[in-house]
Amino acid sequence: MSDLPETITVWLVEDNEVYRRGLARAIDSSEGMQCPEAFADAESALATIESGSPPDVILLDVGLPGMDGLSALKKFATKVPETRIVLLTVFNDTDKIFKAVCAGANGYLLKTASTDQVLSAVRQAAAGGAPMDPDVAGRVLTLFNQLAETKPAQTEDYGLSDREKQILEQMAQGLVNKEIADVLDISPHTVVNHLRSIYSKLHVNTNTGAVAKAIREGLV
Repeated sequence: MSDLPETITVWLVEDNEVYRRGLARAIDSSEGMQCPEAFADAESALATIESGSPPDVILLDVGLPGMDGLSALKKFATKVPETRIVLLTVFNDTDKIFKAVCAGANGYLLKTASTDQVLSAVRQAAAGGAPMDPDVAGRVLTLFNQLAETKPAQTEDYGLSDREKQILEQMAQGLVNKEIADVLDISPHTVVNHLRSIYSKLHVNTNTGAVAKAIREGLV
C-alpha cells in the first residue's frame, strides 16, 4: 500500500539470544535495512518506543517471557499504529493465528523460515503487504471460509459505503489490491483510498483484520 522507506528500520523482540543476535546481524547486513534495537522482552520494547522514533517494522516473538507477543501486539498497534508488525513463532496453531490476525498483525512467519524469507517479509510489510507463511495463509483462508458459512446476521454496517463493501467482499475472496481494481474497474490508488476508509471505520489496521471482522460480523 505504500512505497518502501529509503532505509527500513526494524526492531526485534525475541527472547532467544542466539536467534535474536543472528537475525539482527542479517538485517544490518542487508542493503536498505537496519536493526537499531533488539529486545529480549516486550516490556523493554514498549518502554523504549514511548520515548523514541518508532520503527518501520517490528519482528515480534509470540512466546515471550512476561508479556506474551499477542498482548504486546495490541499495545504496539495502539501506540504506533503506523508501524508494521510481523509475528515470529514456533506455533502453527490456528487459534493463535486467528487471534493474531484479529489483533492487528501485519504478517505471521514460523521460525523455520529462512533468513532470506524473513528479510523478504520485512520488505513486504514495510511496503504495506501482509507476509505470511504459506501453510499459515492456507489455515487463515480455511478459517475465513468456515466463518463465512456460519456468519451471523449483520447487526451494524459501520457506515461502509457500497463500494467499500464490494472491496471487502473481494478481499474476503483473497484478491490483492490490483486484482480488486481490475474486478471493480477502478484504479489501484482508488482501492488504497477505500482501504484507508475501511480500516478507519472498522477500527482495524490490516487487510486480514478487516476481512476477519467483516466475516465475523456478517458484513460480507
